[in-house]
Amino acid sequence: MASVVVSLVHSLRFSVRSRAALHLEILALRHQLAVINRSRRPRLRLTIADRMLWAWLSQTWSAWRSTLHVVQPETVVAWHRRGFRLFWTWKSRRRTGRSAVSADVRALIRELSAANPLWGAPRIHGELQKLGISVSQSTVAKYMRRHPRPPSQTWRTFLTNHANQTMAADLFVVPTVTFRLLFVLVILGHDRRRLVHVAVTEHPTAAWTAQQLRNALSDNEAPRYLLHDRDAVFTAVGTTVTGMNIQAVRTAPRSPWQKWSRGRASNGLSRALRPFERALL
Repeated sequence: MASVVVSLVHSLRFSVRSRAALHLEILALRHQLAVINRSRRPRLRLTIADRMLWAWLSQTWSAWRSTLHVVQPETVVAWHRRGFRLFWTWKSRRRTGRSAVSADVRALIRELSAANPLWGAPRIHGELQKLGISVSQSTVAKYMRRHPRPPSQTWRTFLTNHANQTMAADLFVVPTVTFRLLFVLVILGHDRRRLVHVAVTEHPTAAWTAQQLRNALSDNEAPRYLLHDRDAVFTAVGTTVTGMNIQAVRTAPRSPWQKWSRGRASNGLSRALRPFERALL
């Protein structure tokens, strides 16, 4: 009696369902039987076509979970996600770009750059256009021969290697109680952060700065390098510095970390300026 009731219920369900859903269920069941028949037990052999079919059924048919028996529904969802990722990977693949540059053109670019070291990519690009060779300037820059440059030491390496032979000079402003502005010239030795010379004036001219350098840097104490910023006062005394066999080294523009007077001289500067306290007031 129970089997008859179950058969009647299934018949009523098939009569209510649409014909398309019925065909999809028959397709799903037959496909699973085919998979079981061609596979060796206990492991099922599922091909890429089988996975694509069930991924399509999961998006087309809402009742696909009730007829699935060979794998778990979560497995079919994972197949669909993997196919989605593969599709977008293929869609976003790198397209074929511009045509490759021939070997003769690459050799010509290298030959021109080697024979003319001062020529840049725009000049070589223009010469190639005169010869009727159509390449972009970026392509010319890509295939140019790189000329070896001598290694250059960094700023910190320079200071470390030549600390015993380096002094630095700087000017800074001191406001007084009477609202005057005095300019203080400080010369510092980098080896032991030694204050070599301090001078104060209201008008720091080139002649005054040159005389202070002569007074501070005698023949016995003259350094090999003198560091200073790009102040116009130090630029005007370049001849004096060169005559003392000192090589002037200017700091880089807009590089406040290379300013030494507010860092290295801060400890001993107050003691060095005590003789000038009355003049600064």
